[in-house]
Parts: sequence; structure tokens; C-alpha cells
Amino acid sequence: MITLINALKLTAGAILGGVVVYSYVQAFTLPAAREAERQAIRAETLERAIDLVQERSRTNADVQRLSDSDICIELGGLFRDGVCV
Repeated sequence: MITLINALKLTAGAILGGVVVYSYVQAFTLPAAREAERQAIRAETLERAIDLVQERSRTNADVQRLSDSDICIELGGLFRDGVCV
């Protein structure tokens, strides 16, 4: 039968082991996972920024091809006598 002293030793050992495992996870495992998540978010953000720049470049090229009257019409105006109204 387990004596009271042995039960206390086992309990203390289990608690100490739990503290060691918890400390290891907090000190090493979680920061690495957080850094990996940060890197993934950075890569995603950079990819989205590149897509936006490319989309903007295409838009700029489309607008440059339009004439003054076409731009006026696209903006909802009327082009009369060289003036957008």
C-alpha cells in the first residue's frame, strides 16, 4: 500500500513534471508557432499587395487608352464642345 509520504512524493513529482512540460511549451513551442503564423500572414499580405499593384497597373493602362470624351462619359458626364459637363 502507498504510504502518505509516498503519495505526497508522487503528487509533487507529477506537479513538478507538469510545470516543466508547461514551461517548455510556453518557452519554445508556442513562440515558434506564433512566428510561423506571422510569416504566413506576411506572405499573404505581400501577395495581396502585389495583386493590387498589378490590378492598378492594368487600370492605369486602360484609362490611358481612353480619349477625353470617353473618360467624361465613363465618369457620367456629357462631352460637349471639348468640355465635360
